[in-house]
Amino acid sequence: MITRSLLVICAVVAVLATANLKARTWTQAATGRTIEAEMVKVEGSNVLLKLASGQTVPVPLNSLSEADQAYIKEALASVSSTGGGSWTTFRGPGSTDISPDTGLLKEWPADGPQQKWVFDDAGMGYSGFSIVGGNLYTMGTKGSDVHMVCINTADGSKVWSKSFSEDDQKGYSAGWGHGPRGTPTYSDGKLYGLGPKGTLACVDAESGNIDWKVHMIDDFKGKAGGWGYSESPLVDGDKLIVAPGGNEAGIVALDKATGKVIWKADEVRPGKAEYASILVVEMNGVRQYVKFFEKVVVGVAADSGKLLWQGDFDGRTAVIPTPIVEGNQVYVAAGYGVGCKAFEVSSSNEVTTLWENKVMKNHHGGVIKFGDHLYGFSDGPGLVCQDWKSGEMVWQEKDGQHLAKGAVHIADGMIYALNEQNGAVTLVEATPDGYKEKGRFVLEPQSSQRNPQGKVWTHPVVIGGQLYLRDQELLHCYDVKD
Repeated sequence: MITRSLLVICAVVAVLATANLKARTWTQAATGRTIEAEMVKVEGSNVLLKLASGQTVPVPLNSLSEADQAYIKEALASVSSTGGGSWTTFRGPGSTDISPDTGLLKEWPADGPQQKWVFDDAGMGYSGFSIVGGNLYTMGTKGSDVHMVCINTADGSKVWSKSFSEDDQKGYSAGWGHGPRGTPTYSDGKLYGLGPKGTLACVDAESGNIDWKVHMIDDFKGKAGGWGYSESPLVDGDKLIVAPGGNEAGIVALDKATGKVIWKADEVRPGKAEYASILVVEMNGVRQYVKFFEKVVVGVAADSGKLLWQGDFDGRTAVIPTPIVEGNQVYVAAGYGVGCKAFEVSSSNEVTTLWENKVMKNHHGGVIKFGDHLYGFSDGPGLVCQDWKSGEMVWQEKDGQHLAKGAVHIADGMIYALNEQNGAVTLVEATPDGYKEKGRFVLEPQSSQRNPQGKVWTHPVVIGGQLYLRDQELLHCYDVKD
């Protein structure tokens, strides 16, 4: 049933066009039927969806899946926020890594967009951004402590910085740089952050004070990957979902208000937790959580943690990119020469491989589905456009100096491609019609404290007309509005 809060948001922004929310799969709750369509706007109790044929049809909000309703709520909150837009978790609404922004520059000046500010005390690490109500939240190690940090997005001034965990750089490999790797998740005035050694904390977003803490190893007998815990926690309603790994319960659901256990997925025993974050999806009419481990991808029931299905994957060393789910199809990719794979989950939870190849050997910069195509960096070919249905390469572009390997983000139909080696940011049209570059600049200044083996690995985010980038203790903000 549609929530009262969603109706309020819908009423406030009923006439806001949201054509920047590109085509996605929508699911009818009662039947599990799906359609591919763009969200145009919300009118009263209906959402207007534009089909591939160009026809626009009204669909009752309360007939859609819970995941679809949550997507609409978060997307509308993003465009109506007084803080200039919201980005509440890693990869944003629906974990798509597609910004809801429109009206952005489609071509940059020769020296790049205007830099608004640089903040120089975020701490060490690769944590990304949650941005809500004019505040940016991230994490970083200062001395021997992991801090949650809050920054004013208007001028880059510090609001607060509070320690929530120890980071003595022991127990996980810090040879490529120490500090937190995950992004704090914002929900209902709280932040949920996971430190590299396994401390999960709920922190008050206004003050930075700790509400509660649990530990992935001490409390759940979990097992981190060699580079430490790197997950960005998932909030789904009143539940907080994380993956401790280990051989007792690879995924757990906690009460987000108290940290108390709701259920443990004790059929999921992956060993290492690995590094990918969990997705919430509606698949075959069932709400579930999808998690990518080194050798398997699993779906567990949202209400109980029961294992629903499991797909094999020949990962090695580390698997990091977040999976992509559309309807009952799942896409995963990894680096270290492994490549990518797409499979289908039937209504009886049987898993069938659709295709697999080495077109997208994505290490940790993420892959984005935009329309019927996938965009991301592949080890070797550089920036790649891949066909969603066939897995075939559509185009690739590699500039060894500025466009070789890194992270991607999409906003207003444009790819923001961050090169990990030198911090170059390239603006590229997100189109299957060939590589079309529209500007480039190099991040400056860069950290002098970064480990010599470390790179510029934090994923870019565009929200509220501003581009956010990070190199260790340095946070950068650029104006990319047209």
